[in-house]
Amino acid sequence: QLQLVESGGGLVQAGGSLSLSCAASGRSFSSYAMGWFRQAPGKEREFVSAINWGGDYIFAADSVKGRFTVSRDNAKSTLYLQMNDLKPEDTGVYFCAGDRIYSTAQGLATMTEHYQDWGQGTQVTVSS
Repeated sequence: QLQLVESGGGLVQAGGSLSLSCAASGRSFSSYAMGWFRQAPGKEREFVSAINWGGDYIFAADSVKGRFTVSRDNAKSTLYLQMNDLKPEDTGVYFCAGDRIYSTAQGLATMTEHYQDWGQGTQVTVSS
């Protein structure tokens, strides 16, 4: 099992930026595809972006393309999400998650049920 701890959330004005981190421990981080998800109050958890184990293939939801960038540092067992041009609709709890079953090198899982290990989440609030 992979233990995941997110950090970097906070309150930011619309148009601002935040950088989230997800520190991993436990099993080999480099054998996992990693994803970011978010959950707004009263809504289901939704896919944001994912990256394969080597870091050379990325997939992002249309709502964040061009604004959010996922990356990873396998030597540091850390996943990142750089969020620019934030909008109020980006508000929610952001979760990182690991998948070692469903994702392929160029076919990343986007469904919550396809990720086995989850962090506790970090709150991102974007004010208008």
